[in-house]
Amino acid sequence: MLKVEIDSFSYSEKIILKDINFTLKAGEHLSILGESGCGKSTLLHLIYGLLHLENGKIYYNNKQLLGPKNALIPGEPFMKLVAQEFNIMPFSTVAENLGSHLSRLDEEKDEKRIDALLSTVEMETFKHTLVKNLSGGQKQRVVLAKALAKEPEILLLDEPFSNIDVFRKNKLQRKIFNYLREKNISCITATHDSEEALSFSDQIMMLKNGTMEMYATPESIYNDISTEYQAGFFGEANLLPKSVLHSKENSSEEIIVFPHQLRISEEKTQLLVHVIKSYFKGTHFLIEAIFNGKIIFFNSTSQLKKNEDVYLQYLENA
Repeated sequence: MLKVEIDSFSYSEKIILKDINFTLKAGEHLSILGESGCGKSTLLHLIYGLLHLENGKIYYNNKQLLGPKNALIPGEPFMKLVAQEFNIMPFSTVAENLGSHLSRLDEEKDEKRIDALLSTVEMETFKHTLVKNLSGGQKQRVVLAKALAKEPEILLLDEPFSNIDVFRKNKLQRKIFNYLREKNISCITATHDSEEALSFSDQIMMLKNGTMEMYATPESIYNDISTEYQAGFFGEANLLPKSVLHSKENSSEEIIVFPHQLRISEEKTQLLVHVIKSYFKGTHFLIEAIFNGKIIFFNSTSQLKKNEDVYLQYLENA
C-alpha cells in the first residue's frame, strides 16, 4: 500500500503542494484532476522519488521512501513514471526500446514479451520501425509499453494519452487500464480528461492551487459538485438560483446545474431563455442561450432557431 503525507512542498519560496494525504492499495487506480500548474506533475515526481520531500513522508508497504538525496539513481525501482517528455531511444527500433527493459537472458521469452506489449498498445506493425520515424502518438504508445515491460508495482502516468488520436485513445485506455487491473498494478494518473477519470478510476483527487479540493469515488465526486471550478472539469455547467429552479424555493442560493438536467418545457416556468446557438453533438444538440443576462447551456433533442425563446424545466435527478 502506498501512503502519501505531504504537509507542503515548495520551489524556492513558492508553495506548490500543501496538505495532500491519501493511501493507494494494490491494484487501485487514482486519477488526479487539476488545471495546468496546480501541482499534478510535481506530485507524481515526489512519489517517484525525483524530488526531495522536506515537509512530509511517503511510505510503501510501511517502509518510508527517502527520495533522491538517499538514492544513487533517483526513482524507486518498483515504480515506473511515464512523464510528458518521451524517454525513448530515437535511433533504435520499437522492439529494441522495449528489449532494453527486459532481462536479455532468454531471447525467445523476451521476444514473446515484446510481442505481448506491442499488442497491448496496438503497435505490432511498427516492431522494427525506428522510433524517430514515429508520430507523437505512436511514440507515446511505445513509452507506455516500455513502462509496462517489467510489470511495475506502481505506475505513474502524466497525461499519458495527450498525443493519441481520439478514435484510438478510448480503446487504448480500456486495454491499458484493464491490463493494470489484471496484473494488480496500482496506478496514479495526472489528467485533464474527466471522462477518463470517471470511467477508469477507483478514486479521484481534484487539485486546486496545490491543495485537495475534492477526494472521493468518481460517483461521489460527480454527484457532490458545488462550485464552478469543480464543474468545469466535466463540461459546460450553469450556476443558477434555487428560487428559479424550484417554484416553492425562496432561497437566493445558487447551485450547479449541468445541461442534461435542463429540458424544454411546454408550460411556462421561471426559466425563460433566449437561444443564441445550437451545437450538434451527435446524440443531441447543446444549446447556448441567455438567461437574465448570463450565458446558459442545456441539451435538446432537436436544433433550435437563433433568437427563439423557450421555457426550461429542471430535472434534479437526471
